[in-house]
Amino acid sequence: MIHFDLASKKAKIAKMEEETMSPDFWSDSDKAQLVMRDLRILRDTVNKFENIQEDFEHLEIAYELEYEKEVKKYLKTLQVKIDAMEIETMLSDPYDQNSAIINIHPGAGGTESQDWAEMLYRMYLRWAEQNGYKTTILDYLAGEEAGIKSVTILVEGSYAFGYLKAEKGVHRLVRISPFDSSGRRHTSFAAVEIMPEVPEDDKTIEVDVKDLKIETFRAGGAGGQHVNTTDSAVRIIHIPTNTIVQCQNERSQIKNRATAMKLLKSKLLELKLKEKEAEMSKIQGEQQDIGWGSQIRSYVFHPYSMVKDHRTNFEKGNVQAVMDGEIDEFITEYLKKMARQ
Repeated sequence: MIHFDLASKKAKIAKMEEETMSPDFWSDSDKAQLVMRDLRILRDTVNKFENIQEDFEHLEIAYELEYEKEVKKYLKTLQVKIDAMEIETMLSDPYDQNSAIINIHPGAGGTESQDWAEMLYRMYLRWAEQNGYKTTILDYLAGEEAGIKSVTILVEGSYAFGYLKAEKGVHRLVRISPFDSSGRRHTSFAAVEIMPEVPEDDKTIEVDVKDLKIETFRAGGAGGQHVNTTDSAVRIIHIPTNTIVQCQNERSQIKNRATAMKLLKSKLLELKLKEKEAEMSKIQGEQQDIGWGSQIRSYVFHPYSMVKDHRTNFEKGNVQAVMDGEIDEFITEYLKKMARQ
């Protein structure tokens, strides 16, 4: 059951919109951006609810006119939308509404694992596109033969972190290797890290420039959009925690530095959350080695077709659909389990 006070949310939107019309609204840029972000999230939530109301009205009309096909169609659509809103009501942790940062790293195994990391990278890009999120590649390191050694993706939009936190952990692949001339079955691993994007106006994480070592370097890549021909790539080392981040997406060193600082804040927030054991399992999940026995999900291409989440036991037989971004059911089952706990 969704408890949704539409009137109060609309009143809050009207008040915030009035605030944005003030002549001095943008005099405090940080505060203004925070208000605009919250306003966007509120509008999005109200629009979703009103869309459900509209579908329900169409369902009533179709039922009264005894249009059986239309009734079935609207029932199916309504169920999907209501389930999505119920999940959002569960996303009440402090950073659930934020955008998300995804880091993907292959495990041991060279080209095999690097190719698997690239397959996951493609899967998350597809999922983001299907759900209306904007993605930006912040850092990309290509594999020597195929795949990727690491990639960092910013996923922008309401509740991106709330949903994607279900993906944090080790992902296991079983398949006949395209890189093995003998046609043998291989098992590969890759780690997926999910962090909330920390807004510039968020004072939770304060970084002292004295604690930073900042390096610039010439980025190398696989070609195309990943080529960077100037020394504009930036690496920042947070000395007290030995946290390292880098960005090479922009040709401007200034922009790369700003993005790297944003990444650093997200990394430091992740460390802070890990220090709180109670919040760790709820917000970040457990950090595990990239190997046997630690995987959260297995993707089996051979000898049968199956994707199974080991935390919820939810399974899906169409592996290719999952690799094309259809992971919502896995996310939903995980979030429901966490809500029950």
